[in-house]
Amino acid sequence: MSDLQSSAAADSAPNDEVTRLGPMFSFTSIAFVVLCSAGLALGLCYAFGVPIGGKRMLEGQYYWFFIGTFLAAAFIALPGRKGQTGVPFYDVIAAAIAFGICAWFSNYAWDIVQSGWTNFPAGVVLWVLMLEIARRSGGVPFLLVVFLLGLYPLVADFFPGLLMGIPYSFERMIEAHIFRTEGLMGITTKIVAEIVLGFLVFAGVLIATGAGQFFIDLANAGFGKYRGGAAKVSIVASAFFGSLSGSIFSNIAGTGSITIPTMKKVGYPPHYAAAIEACASTGGVVMPPVMGAIAFVMAITIGVDYATIMVAAILPSLLFYFGLILQVDAYAARKGLVGLKQENLPSARAVMKRGWPFLSVMVFLVWGLLYMRWEYYAPWYASALMIALSFLQRSTMMTPTRLFATLRQVGVLVTQTAAIILPIAFVVSALTITGVTGSMTSGLVALGGDNVYLIIALGVLACFIMGMAGLAIVAYIFLAVTLAPAIIEIGGLNTVAVHFFIVYYAMLSVITPPVGAAAFLAATIAGAKPMQTSFTAMRLGVVIYFVPLFFLFQPALVLQGDLTPLIYVLPSIIVGIMLLAGGLEGYLLGFGMVRPWMRLPLAVAGFAFSFPGLLTTVIGGAASAAMVALIWRDNSKENTAVV
Repeated sequence: MSDLQSSAAADSAPNDEVTRLGPMFSFTSIAFVVLCSAGLALGLCYAFGVPIGGKRMLEGQYYWFFIGTFLAAAFIALPGRKGQTGVPFYDVIAAAIAFGICAWFSNYAWDIVQSGWTNFPAGVVLWVLMLEIARRSGGVPFLLVVFLLGLYPLVADFFPGLLMGIPYSFERMIEAHIFRTEGLMGITTKIVAEIVLGFLVFAGVLIATGAGQFFIDLANAGFGKYRGGAAKVSIVASAFFGSLSGSIFSNIAGTGSITIPTMKKVGYPPHYAAAIEACASTGGVVMPPVMGAIAFVMAITIGVDYATIMVAAILPSLLFYFGLILQVDAYAARKGLVGLKQENLPSARAVMKRGWPFLSVMVFLVWGLLYMRWEYYAPWYASALMIALSFLQRSTMMTPTRLFATLRQVGVLVTQTAAIILPIAFVVSALTITGVTGSMTSGLVALGGDNVYLIIALGVLACFIMGMAGLAIVAYIFLAVTLAPAIIEIGGLNTVAVHFFIVYYAMLSVITPPVGAAAFLAATIAGAKPMQTSFTAMRLGVVIYFVPLFFLFQPALVLQGDLTPLIYVLPSIIVGIMLLAGGLEGYLLGFGMVRPWMRLPLAVAGFAFSFPGLLTTVIGGAASAAMVALIWRDNSKENTAVV
């Protein structure tokens, strides 16, 4: 890929996600990059303890500067209404006020910690500005949740039962939301400003140096010639790229802009191609080694190192991609879609020769995370290594133009992440200061009547309701402090498995209607109907909907506790997924076409056989054997008739 093409590719993702930065070197784009570069430079200094003005920054000083920088960047980049391309004067004023207030607070960071210094009027202004950014980043549903739950302390004593909490005045509520560690100075800002920042930088560097194209070429060389090769290439490329970038939307924009048109060209309908890309990119969030922001939140919440979370995610993510590949293969078999022609596929040797720096960086990142336990520092080191290796080839060299594109790409990722996570501080603060989290846990236990299955069902419902509003991280944070303790207390279930269960159901929002953001973005690229794409993505991603139930009751699947059950549980799950895919897509691998009336019974039998319980496995196994026998006989008759 030429330097010009690489720069264009690096520039494409921001335009898909932020519509008013304009051309690469427009005034708006330059102002945005300057702001983001200042925030990134300070973040780098803080992460590695580099003194500023002869002194190392206090945590509060850095947090306030980070919030001010990227809040101002959000007012420049995120449009106030759909279709808005220019930056109106009131957004410039809002950006200046946001930066000015935060810079002022940063100057008083020591006093805020030591003597409880606050400023109520300025705090209210910042609260209002943050709510507006919540609206722009997550839409009205997100705004309503942040706003209404954030106001809960004002009326906490009016609620009955488990919802009753300690009431707060408006002034004390703002003080907690803005100035205290329960609010903006706590976990939400730490997630963006410290934990995830390095990985967002790494994702931007990967995109700018052409990693997306490399992973597509690598997948093409390995899978392109097989049946439905274009779809399998999309899955494999998105899994690789998503596992490193940890960003669903940059994954869709970076790889989907190439894979979706290719899938359409070989015969996949637009909505199906978009759904494949949406599912594959979503799976990247829980695909080691990097995963997404929720994984880091989970590590902090549970109190384990990131390596534990990474190892636990291996089997569930592989099962998800296994099911996805089986479904697209079955669709290709049923529709007669063939692989790409060999002459149109890249040479594996040539791809490896060109892309070895990306694989080297991938190995380095895994080594840093697992062996060296660098955790937050690992992506910074990997980014530096990637930039250094980029100079070995002209096509990836970090030229001034590509460097600017990289800073813009990173700025977009950080700004969008900050805009969606920082307002959650108001929800966390409201739940914490009122003491409702503890009563919520005890209330759920009482409501469930010591029935762990009922509590799990309530949790799944809560995840879907909050997740479908586009609030995956909010759902996890809320349920991690309310639902998780109740499940662990009653069921005696594994802590890591319970939190992974919540993470999986919370993250399904991006492909689940009515607000399937990942499916909608992929549909835009494919020119497909968003809702049709979202429902198709649900079907293709069906494995990710039920695998959490499996590892909740069998923690060996997240490599916790005794691993002996994997000997018999894992084979039944693999076979069950094959049967489920055959039922959903109408073609069973190794046996042939599945008649319409057989599809639902086959899918149900496959699910029962895969469920890790003796009774369900036996019943599902018997039903599956009967269904497979019918399908085999049915296809044998057709083959005999043809002969």
